[in-house]
Amino acid sequence: MWDKEKVLSLRAHHGLCMAYFVGEGYSSGFKKHMAEVLQAVQPETPVRLAAGVDEICSACPHNCGGVCESPTVDSHDRAVLQACGLQKDQQLRFGEFTSLVQEKIIAKGLREEICGDCQWSSICAATPSRWAKAHS
Repeated sequence: MWDKEKVLSLRAHHGLCMAYFVGEGYSSGFKKHMAEVLQAVQPETPVRLAAGVDEICSACPHNCGGVCESPTVDSHDRAVLQACGLQKDQQLRFGEFTSLVQEKIIAKGLREEICGDCQWSSICAATPSRWAKAHS
């Protein structure tokens, strides 16, 4: 688990994954870690938008020596950054980031366009965004 006193490294597309996470995932270790990060992170937590693997990826079985083996996540990251007007390695507060993801992607109905090819897309389509509740 990351030190809550430090900057959270986070891939841009994980702003969407975290919005819809309901306990499904690649492995029990991944699910447990994602739940722990979601519980620990606060709106004021500083975030650096990672260009590669991040804190969430640290427990993912697709993380092969610090490189993601999934072929689509880089394009998902780029799409989230572009839609939100952000850049890789940019730092901001977690609450600012999730507000942008909610306003610029989720509320505009762009999630399917950005990451509809993800294996978890049907879960996201059937689940309300936790960011809508947090930022309403």
